[in-house]
Amino acid sequence: MIENDLNWITNFIWGIADDVLRDLYVRGKYRDVILPMTVLRRLDAVLEPTKQSVLDMKSLLDGADIKNQDQPLREAAGQAFYNTSKFTLRDLRSRASQQQLKADFEAYLDGFSPNVQDILDNFEFRNQIPRLSKADVLGKLIEKFLDPSINLSPDPVMNGDDSVKYPGLDNHGMGTIFEELLRRFNEENNEEAGEHWTPRDAVKLMARLIFLPVADRIESGTYLLYDGACGTGGMLTVAEEELKQLAEEHEKQVATHLYGQEINAETYAIAKADFLLKGEGDAADNLVGGPEYSTLSNDAFPAREFDFMLSNPPYGKSWKSDLERMGGKDGIKDLRFVIEHADDPEYSLLTRSSDGQMLFLVNMLSKMKHDTRLGSRIAEVHNGSSLFTGDAGQGESNIRRWIIENDWLEAIVALPLNMFYNTGIATYIWVLTNRKPEHRQGKVQLIDATQLYVSLRKNLGKKNCELSDEDVQKICDTFLAFEESEQSKIFPNAAFGYWKVTVERPLRLAIDLTLDATANFRKTCIEVGEEHLATLIDMAAVQLGPGPHNDFNTFLSSVETLASKAGVKLTSKRLKILQNSLARKDELAVPVIKKVYKPGKAEADPLHGRFEATVNGKLCVVEYEPDTELRDTEQVPLLEEGGIEAFIQREVLPYAADAWIEESSIKTGYEISFTRYFYKPQPLRSLEEIRADILALEKETDGLLDEIIGRDSR
Repeated sequence: MIENDLNWITNFIWGIADDVLRDLYVRGKYRDVILPMTVLRRLDAVLEPTKQSVLDMKSLLDGADIKNQDQPLREAAGQAFYNTSKFTLRDLRSRASQQQLKADFEAYLDGFSPNVQDILDNFEFRNQIPRLSKADVLGKLIEKFLDPSINLSPDPVMNGDDSVKYPGLDNHGMGTIFEELLRRFNEENNEEAGEHWTPRDAVKLMARLIFLPVADRIESGTYLLYDGACGTGGMLTVAEEELKQLAEEHEKQVATHLYGQEINAETYAIAKADFLLKGEGDAADNLVGGPEYSTLSNDAFPAREFDFMLSNPPYGKSWKSDLERMGGKDGIKDLRFVIEHADDPEYSLLTRSSDGQMLFLVNMLSKMKHDTRLGSRIAEVHNGSSLFTGDAGQGESNIRRWIIENDWLEAIVALPLNMFYNTGIATYIWVLTNRKPEHRQGKVQLIDATQLYVSLRKNLGKKNCELSDEDVQKICDTFLAFEESEQSKIFPNAAFGYWKVTVERPLRLAIDLTLDATANFRKTCIEVGEEHLATLIDMAAVQLGPGPHNDFNTFLSSVETLASKAGVKLTSKRLKILQNSLARKDELAVPVIKKVYKPGKAEADPLHGRFEATVNGKLCVVEYEPDTELRDTEQVPLLEEGGIEAFIQREVLPYAADAWIEESSIKTGYEISFTRYFYKPQPLRSLEEIRADILALEKETDGLLDEIIGRDSR
């Protein structure tokens, strides 16, 4: 069927909405009726030739009391679906009353096979029938879809002289019509389109990024494709088309099996219907969806592995309810998200509950093939937060670390702004594989494609541009060339990693034992019932004098001696009161000692917090109490020459000679900063340009002041 015929049929169906539904539905809701009715009419037309065979088979199976009837009924229909009711749509055109029509139409719907019932249920189409019947438009709607001027059957309509009046509509043509209707409805509702509709240009780019690198290594055979957030299924079908085209160009014969999961009921219904309309019954059976089928908490394909995977998961969307269903952050045992890595048997890939986008990527990585020649290739769209959100040791950073340290990340492509329907934010395509070619091993390519686009004549929601075929080709050529350029940067894996290190400084305390200081301290002690402690400090003031005493360690030793003589125990509570209510911080005071090592048990290592100090007249190795207010963190690049110690020696100790690193705090993190790598500084203007601007401003404002104050400018 030629393109003009397809456009004619599409326009006709599009017009049915205005003809029949205008006063009954708002425009944004036309799709609730038109899409399922288009599906029903196509299925009805396809099933017409074998209708009697199905009825006969149904009677035979019922007579033999056979319960599992799905497969034999499919065989009788010659399709992946069937209808066992006694009606066709043509039978429903003439009814004496709307009530009878409604009853017969519902019986007709009830006769469809389970896979079609699944579509109808998720469309919630039965909910529309009372409204259509009450408004007396159900019959008119059926008549419109049976109009003899359009042919939705795969068989041609003939003239009386055996010439073709209307050609048959093959599965590809029907799929094209359905997708065009869907595209138009999405444009009508552009505020929500991006939730399940990825622009075709973006999908084509993603498909080529996963197929082109292995195009000459694809053998004849069967390949499995998967999308864990499949929306209306467009990514799977476009990817399938691209794979088959590439295979054909290399004289290979490939078969594909498509698998997808989608939580949105209507979107899932559209995807499954589209597959059925295209004659892909097996693929329709491999789609799983509806509100109870969240990919994160209810994986529909836990044992499956796939050759090629691509997806555009929701970003910025909470997955808190999934997390609760999975047992909460501390109780989750899903082996997709709690794994073994970096000598950690419970390495957590769980992200913040406010955004689960990267968990969809983790889900796909868990489904990679590890024992095939091509392994698996993945392309997934993310927003910018996936590149840098999450501190070292947190879920997002752990995911990046896991991916990069396994050398799975091939490239990230920055897309133009405003390319998607409902968002203007920056978006990126991640390209991953577990079979990197040798020249890419240990490296990651970043591609800046933000300036490759053509503007749309009319905005579609926030989408105001698209990738032309030339743009897609340029990006793919840059990817395949794997060379440094203004748009392409290549880095070793470790360039994105860093150590996060806590840097401590010692707590330095001084003690004042003046009359005012001890009097205020006594008030504090009375408030908390520690009069004995106040008396002890009064005794210390007499013995040691008013101070200031800049060595808290010596002061504390004296107080302990007094306490022992007075029979007062210095509990941890009393020591805390002393430190918080009597001592004050003084950067010139001696550091407060936390621990003294026994002779020979430790060597001094100031960088790691072990210092030499005199205690009771003896030179010892000690640890100091850290001052939490002076605590800081440093990010040390994994590629830092000399590692953490060299970095601290160069960047910290010249400004804080008493600093040390807390070894137990060291964590490894990964982040990717496109802005840093592709930043282009704007050149400063020359002095001559600035001078010219100032002179021009002076000329423009000449006489303005006199005019404002009313002074004669002569």
